[in-house]
Amino acid sequence: MNIMKPTDTSSTPWGPTLHRAYHVLLLFLCLALLPVSCIREEKFDNTPRGNFEALWTLIDEQYCFLEYKQVDWDVIYRKYSPLISDDMSADGLFEVLGDMLAELKDGHVNLYSTSNMARYWNWYLDYPRNFNESLIEEYLGRDYRIAGGAKYRILEDNIGYIYYGSFSSGVGNGNMNEILSYLSVCNGLIIDVRNNGGGILTYAHLMAEHFTNKKVLTGYIQHKTGPGHNDFSSPTPVYIEPSSGIRWQKPVVILTNRHCYSATNDFVNAMNCFPNVTLVGDKTGGGSGLPFSSELPNGWGVRFSASPHLDADKQHIEFGIDPDVKVDMDPMEEANGKDTIIETARKLLKGA
Repeated sequence: MNIMKPTDTSSTPWGPTLHRAYHVLLLFLCLALLPVSCIREEKFDNTPRGNFEALWTLIDEQYCFLEYKQVDWDVIYRKYSPLISDDMSADGLFEVLGDMLAELKDGHVNLYSTSNMARYWNWYLDYPRNFNESLIEEYLGRDYRIAGGAKYRILEDNIGYIYYGSFSSGVGNGNMNEILSYLSVCNGLIIDVRNNGGGILTYAHLMAEHFTNKKVLTGYIQHKTGPGHNDFSSPTPVYIEPSSGIRWQKPVVILTNRHCYSATNDFVNAMNCFPNVTLVGDKTGGGSGLPFSSELPNGWGVRFSASPHLDADKQHIEFGIDPDVKVDMDPMEEANGKDTIIETARKLLKGA
């Protein structure tokens, strides 16, 4: 069985758990401190003009990608300010503010009212889908296994296959140990995270821990320290530490498409740092900014990217991660019940 389960990784059996809990606590502390240290207390009237000014100022001072994306936020102000009038309806104001936020081209940026949510989805809608859910069901068959948020089985050519559709669906060390133990007879492993729009970052890191034997630097995170577009803390390194449970030692192929976003983008970035991993499919959708929430004077909620994640070379991954092997779905193969991206992965693993 070509898997590894270390006998001891810390001085106490609670070491790995406390380590993860520390990082989660640190993350929440950073977010808790963000409004105090970064957002200036300004009063805006609950009028169309006041809400516009409040939203524009919030993004100007706290959104983390204005400089990187080369967005001239002053030009955006001059574009949308004339559209604001004192007698405009709530729906009209919502539309103008939503259009202004769409200029950021960021899936982590939303405006919420009691009746609507402004969003930007072109980060994946403008690209090939490269995913067919009915074909996934064919590959999984009827007797696939389920552990936490993962569906898995052994394919006919002795390749393990895991489909993980959302990092909002929990997965624990116990789940991963059982999954990898069951698949340990396989010659290689496919992890399909296509159409996984993200979720809880803790689950993404927990899963990645089962694919490395050593502590690996996978990237950096920064936090806003002031209202200037370049007011950031020094990059803080982010590491993936090896799991105290079962760790996979054989080749792994990660399947990606443009709908791999947020926590999934982070998972792909982490896995890309491991030597036995190959990325196959389409470029991920990105979404590397840790989102933060605020509120306008009229009570509408605002979510925006506040803390950028960088890769191990301190490069932005906001616009996505390129695959090692670029493959699109072939419509003819799809019509014949074959998923081109899965089949490419199988060929790579059989030739490994």
